Amino acid sequence: MNSTKRKTLKIDNIDHMEEGYTYSQALAEANRCLLCHDAPCSKNCPAGTAPATFIRKFRLKNIKGAIRTIKENNILGGCCGVVCPIEQLCQKGCVAASLSKPIEIGKIQRFLVEHGWETNFDPLSKCIDTSKPEVKDNRPKVAIIGSGPAGLACAAELGKSGYNSQIFEAKAEAGGVLRYGVPPFRLNPEFLEKELEDVKALGTKISCNQSIGKDGVKTLLEEGFSAVFLAPGIWQPYELDIPGIELENSFNATEFLELIKKGKADYLKKMVNGKNVGVTGGGSVAMDVANTCKALGANKVYVIYRRSVEQMPASKDDLDMARDNFVIIRPQSVVKELIGSEGVVTGLRGIETDWVERDNFRSSNLKEVKGTEFSLLIDTFVTAIGSGPDKNIQDLCPQINYRKNGQIVVDDESMKTNDKQVFAGGDVIRGSGTVVGAVADGRKAAQAIISALIKDLKS
Repeated sequence: MNSTKRKTLKIDNIDHMEEGYTYSQALAEANRCLLCHDAPCSKNCPAGTAPATFIRKFRLKNIKGAIRTIKENNILGGCCGVVCPIEQLCQKGCVAASLSKPIEIGKIQRFLVEHGWETNFDPLSKCIDTSKPEVKDNRPKVAIIGSGPAGLACAAELGKSGYNSQIFEAKAEAGGVLRYGVPPFRLNPEFLEKELEDVKALGTKISCNQSIGKDGVKTLLEEGFSAVFLAPGIWQPYELDIPGIELENSFNATEFLELIKKGKADYLKKMVNGKNVGVTGGGSVAMDVANTCKALGANKVYVIYRRSVEQMPASKDDLDMARDNFVIIRPQSVVKELIGSEGVVTGLRGIETDWVERDNFRSSNLKEVKGTEFSLLIDTFVTAIGSGPDKNIQDLCPQINYRKNGQIVVDDESMKTNDKQVFAGGDVIRGSGTVVGAVADGRKAAQAIISALIKDLKS
């Protein structure tokens, strides 16, 4: 077994993104690949980024071909190489793990994308249908609501096939969760901007500060768009229903992380520097919040989660980073109450938990363990237990079907709703998921839209 010591993921600067692989590091890692004939890594990528193919091309010194493979299959290949939980996806089942450890696919992928940018190589120039520009000008237009991973992927796929699309984004800048939900030490704005430029180069128009209101989809169709792809994300945070949650210095994760992206890191630093912070939740967002607090100088950061560490949905890298930054993880516990003084958080009370039935992890199966009550002194509290669709989402397009929780109902293969002109994808159809999963939705929707438009043109 390879006993190489894992690199420490200590954060010293909230704005500093870890450097990617050099050429020699990336090639050395690629050379460990066993070049499996029926590679599990490619099977396990929802977006079809084809790691086995781009690694093989890279090893054969066909660097441009490797980059082209990534970007043709996944326009956000750079971001996915950075933020995706690769150990749960492409690295899962990696045969090289039986000899030493899984291939660092994400890091190789990131290197290749960055190498393309550094050398001004355009991997998608051969994809764009430029043979008859006058035809493209007359082709049907597609409206995309939301500039997150699903929306961007849909736009890119349409652009590669010569179709016009316009993205409408309610926020001030494009990127969705990649812009507002991932701290800069994981994905900095400069990196994201380069990926966005790749999308724009395919002819996509992105209109920010453009909120689509009541009956907005109907209006877009009446204005001449032939199809609409809904990918607004899920920005309505779930809140804890506990006493004291309304106290000052109690945030939800969405507003907490957005403050950083809005240039208000100094404000947050005053909230946490030298102080104690409580975070509830067990996913990657909870770890991002906890690590951000430590990077801003927090004294102690407690992550309180109702299940065990093994059951935390956060990726291994996220958990490793939290441990490296001395985040205190308190599993199998719940927060019962926030304590305050003069309207400001000063502490919390919690209790340990267990399950009534083994391996049944539903909330209804959770029980509190008497005699395990605990108290913590904290100055700031952040709720990071997930988000759901905006409460007014059904007003956007009343004619399509929704679930009780606001999620949009679609056909899993085509991303089509019950309205033949309306498609949807990303977190709004299934809840919080991976970036690469949203990319897959966007690609599938674009292909279905193109098929529908071609059929309409022929009829």
